[in-house]
Parts: sequence; structure tokens; C-alpha cells
Amino acid sequence: MGQVFLGESAAGHQAAVKVIKASVLDEDTRARFLSEVDSMRTVYGPFVAGFVGADAAAEQPWLAVEYVPGPDLRTYVAGHGPLPLVETASLGALLAEGLGTVHDAGLLHRDLKPQNILLSEYGPKVIDFGLAVLAERRTMLTATGFVVGSVLCMPPEQARGEHQLDRPADVYALGAVLLFAATGHYPYEGPTWQAVALKIEDPATPPDLTGLPPELEGLVTDMLAPDPAARPTLPQVIERLVQVIHGLGLTALQAKRRLADLTPEIVVPQLPPPAFEPGSGDAAYTPTVVDAAAAEDDEETGAPEPTGAERLGVGTEPGEELEDAVPAVPTGAVPGRGGVLPRGRAATAVRPAAPLRIAERIRAAYAREARF
Repeated sequence: MGQVFLGESAAGHQAAVKVIKASVLDEDTRARFLSEVDSMRTVYGPFVAGFVGADAAAEQPWLAVEYVPGPDLRTYVAGHGPLPLVETASLGALLAEGLGTVHDAGLLHRDLKPQNILLSEYGPKVIDFGLAVLAERRTMLTATGFVVGSVLCMPPEQARGEHQLDRPADVYALGAVLLFAATGHYPYEGPTWQAVALKIEDPATPPDLTGLPPELEGLVTDMLAPDPAARPTLPQVIERLVQVIHGLGLTALQAKRRLADLTPEIVVPQLPPPAFEPGSGDAAYTPTVVDAAAAEDDEETGAPEPTGAERLGVGTEPGEELEDAVPAVPTGAVPGRGGVLPRGRAATAVRPAAPLRIAERIRAAYAREARF
């Protein structure tokens, strides 16, 4: 449906911004996207990416949600292998709680899959409600028989193109996600999506549970039941997964921490500073970090006070680099050997030592390119 960008608000808050592609922007697509926006506004919870903002009526509609600096489950399993038993059980229990908040809002996800599950240091996050429908409205935005969603985690009723889906559809998808997390494969696989769909729809073809730990076989089998009425509810899924965790001698919180410890650290990208346009009226930043030791030397030797040009680093090339960082100083305080100097001492009367002068010139060079 669209592309996802890392966006940043005017105040510096980062968000994942989903923009609908112009090539697929028709009346039905706009209606489905509007439904997504309405859905996101009503869903809250620690395991659901939070709503930030949207404009479904714009010429190019967009939706901004919480940015989660972590890999999706499919990427993680592809690079690190399946999750251990404890972490898999914790993942399933936390996702079940997250889906519970979705269902409590009267919604269905309808497209739960490893790509829509992000791993963070605070636990998993469910994302992408692009295919969510308002359960109470039973809105039909596609023709009967048209399959919407990712077939690898799709329940039989959805694979048949049925629109009257209910909560057990998300339970089935969660079971498929648990199987993938623990084994690296899906319940049914094949060369084409049609071949996979035929296997899913056939009650005589059992799901492939190869490699699944015995502790999870019974639960995952029940979650993947062909009959929606035979599948457990989300609270039952949580209870059974927590029993697995307790059986391994851990609490649910300890298991969650172990899951979070698996999440690799991801460096959040930073936008470059805006270019400074001459004549824009923006004032240059005046450095305030000074070296108290140099001030004492000046008092003893009678060194002349630096000019304003020297303090601001006039003549410094923007390309200069400094390897050692200089710590910031609170407003009104000047660093000294034994702490901070009183406010009364003027910062402009102090001649910085050489490393600090270099740092100040660099800061001034960057300040000339900044808006504030």
C-alpha cells in the first residue's frame, strides 16, 4: 500500500511515517487507509505501536506511529536463528496481551506476521493495522473471495476469502508466529501462495510442527485448529504460556527481561542539521564553555583577554574535527578544578586552553549553520 519513512517532528520526536503510494491510491484504498487511521486512534497499550498523527484526507495520505528502534521478528530469526523456549513463550504471552488491547477496542488485526512484530528493549510491539477492520461494522472494502493479508500466517476462514472474521483469526495468526519464532518455519509452506492456501484450507493436512519444543506443541496445535471455535482465547493463551515459563523455574517478568536482552542495539538515525541561509536573521550561538584553569593562568601571567572574534572562532574552517569530546556546562556555571565557579565570574573574561578553544571554534562553526 505504501512506503514507510523515518520522520521527525519540529520538536525532534521521531516517528515511522507510512505514506500511501500514488499508484494504488484509489477510492477503496483511501477508504481502507481511513479505516486504519480510525483504528489506530482507539488502540492503546505497551505492546502496540502508538498513534502519533495522520492525514487521511491529504492528496498523499500519511500515518505516523511510534518509531521502534528494533528489528522485526522475521529479520531477527533470519540473522540469529529461532528463539529459545523461554523467550518464545514470553513473546507469545506479551503479544497475546497486545492483541487483547486491539480486540478490546473492537478491532481485528487480520495481518499478524513476523514482519509486523518489532523487538525492542521494552518488549515486542505489534505494528501495521493497514488491514484492520472495525469488528462491529463488518466493513467490506474488497470483493467477496478476494484474499487480504499474508497467507503464511492466515487462518483457513481468511484463506477462503471470508470477511466475517472474528478474534480466533488473530489467535491462529499468533500461533503461526509462535511456530516461526521457535522453529524458523511456518505451519504451511509451498512454491506459491495458492499452494499454501490450499494446504491451509484442507482439514486433512496438519500443520508442520517440526522442531517445535514439546512444551509448546499442545498449545500451538490448538491455536492452529481449522475450526475457529476450537481455538483458545487470548487469556487462555497467556495462561498456558505463563505455565510453561513457570515450569522452567522463571517468573513472567524474568522471561520478558531475557527476551529483551536478545534485542540487538540499533543506532537511531539522526537528521542532519538544517543549512544556515545568510541574511535569515538567525543569531549565531555564543559558546559559554570555559576553562577555569586557563583563567587562573591568565590572572598570574596577565594574558590579554581574547577578542570576540577569538571567542567565536572566526577564521576556523568548518571541516576541522576534534577527537576528544568536551562536556556541557549548566547555564550560569563554569567548570573548575573543584566543581563550578560562582555565577559572578564573567565567562567572556576567561581565555580557554588550547583544546577548549578548538572545541569552541568547532561549535561556533556548526552554530553558523544552525537555525537556533
